[in-house]
Amino acid sequence: MDPNEKPHKHHEVFSAKNAGHLDSRFRRFLYHPDRLAVRYVKPGDRVLDFGCGPGFFTREFARRVGENGLVIAADLQEEMLAILRGKLGSEGLLPRVSTHHCQPDSLDLTPDRNGQIDVAFAIFVVHEVPDREKLFREIAAMLVPGGLFFYSEPPIIVSGNEFRESLALAEKAGLRLVESRFFFVNRAAVLRKA
Repeated sequence: MDPNEKPHKHHEVFSAKNAGHLDSRFRRFLYHPDRLAVRYVKPGDRVLDFGCGPGFFTREFARRVGENGLVIAADLQEEMLAILRGKLGSEGLLPRVSTHHCQPDSLDLTPDRNGQIDVAFAIFVVHEVPDREKLFREIAAMLVPGGLFFYSEPPIIVSGNEFRESLALAEKAGLRLVESRFFFVNRAAVLRKA
């Protein structure tokens, strides 16, 4: 381990009271959620947006899946899900989205035998999860064979060592690294279920 890097610690959950900071014009300009959706989501896909917050990325995933797809927007905070439902309802996108209140220690979704999600996203949120290994196992179980998992963390909060540890846990859960890159200024990886 690099002596300048701190070991993994559990980070605080970003409060719904500050949800406005997560869905701003500046963040849309910086992150271009539409480009991320076009790159990884196809019309008709079933998408998991874990840690969706107020729907910053969910909105674009819902537009991209179209009328025949579905986005499962999962968050620990019911307040975030309420904000998301209000936004997507006014934009006519709510019929394409199923909101899910997950538990502090579990995604709390039950996959069918072959998985049911084509692509899963965990953007800027895994560092808030107390048991990353369990989360990755649950996401892997939800993915169809060959399904993709896009995982990203902010480097200011998550050290390179912590990010590499998380990738190792994801691979242990049955997800294979396809691509490691920077998503704007953030560390990101794309993994595939075998």
